[in-house]
Amino acid sequence: MFIDSAKINVRAGSGGRGCQSLYRDKYQRQGKPDGGDGGKGADIVFQVDHNLLTLLDFQHHRHFFGSNGGHGQSNHKKGRGAEDVIVRVPLGTIIQDEATGSILRDLDEDGVSVIVARGGKGGIGSWHRKEATPGEPGEEKTLILNLKLLADVGVVGFPNAGKSTLISAISNAHPKIASYPFTTTAPVLGVVNAEHRRFVIADIPGLISGASEGRGLGDKFLKHVERVKVLIHLLDMAGFEGRDPVDDYKKINSELKKYSKEVYRKPQVVCANKMDISGAEENLKRFKKLIKKPVYAISALEKNNLEELVNAVAKKI
Repeated sequence: MFIDSAKINVRAGSGGRGCQSLYRDKYQRQGKPDGGDGGKGADIVFQVDHNLLTLLDFQHHRHFFGSNGGHGQSNHKKGRGAEDVIVRVPLGTIIQDEATGSILRDLDEDGVSVIVARGGKGGIGSWHRKEATPGEPGEEKTLILNLKLLADVGVVGFPNAGKSTLISAISNAHPKIASYPFTTTAPVLGVVNAEHRRFVIADIPGLISGASEGRGLGDKFLKHVERVKVLIHLLDMAGFEGRDPVDDYKKINSELKKYSKEVYRKPQVVCANKMDISGAEENLKRFKKLIKKPVYAISALEKNNLEELVNAVAKKI
């Protein structure tokens, strides 16, 4: 199951208590302070793991607590510091503090980590010639996690335009393919080997009119194209179920613009799919007259002209 948002609670460990202790021997009749400091509480640390692709684990595990630091002891013995709690998240996770609304970190690089809740400092022991103090409490926060996929290319288009067939034909991804709309219900990533480079491509579930306002979960899907460098705008040039490719092209661009002008301005490679079906050639001629853009005519099903498309996309990147 693809889950791209979660709400969790984190609480770092508290610092250990400082020790109130006096050392006495036959030379130290009044006693010499020797109480050790308390140990530091555990931090809660988020770390990127490229093997994770979803926030599904956080649907079942929503609370993360750090251990407290050890208490100080006599003879200047410092309390043991607690081991940090490492929470692994997918690449592209955005961490937001619910209380303030601020973004704590956008984890957009593999291997990076960030402390989201700091453990409390240990208390001061009496060896400082002061009264021993308790440890400081650890930070506690409610966090909102949002996952935005990191891909070089995103494929957008109406349901049943052939996005899943295309991505399975040009990459190592194996999305579900069927002859009915909304076969893909979650983004799918694949790696494409072009002539001079490799790139990551994302199959975005089909968009419909009103997608930018959340219709058909469009706003949830559109956020995954915010990071891509290039969009493949895939069109059913055969006009499946009486669709008009010109109208589809305008509607998808309208939804992209309503959602985000930044997304709308991303370079697009216009791709005419299903050229193996009757009527596609006539529709392509009409499309080129009305939409003055370069168009790559392909058949994803029959794998025709895919190399030309892939190389064109690689150059755009």
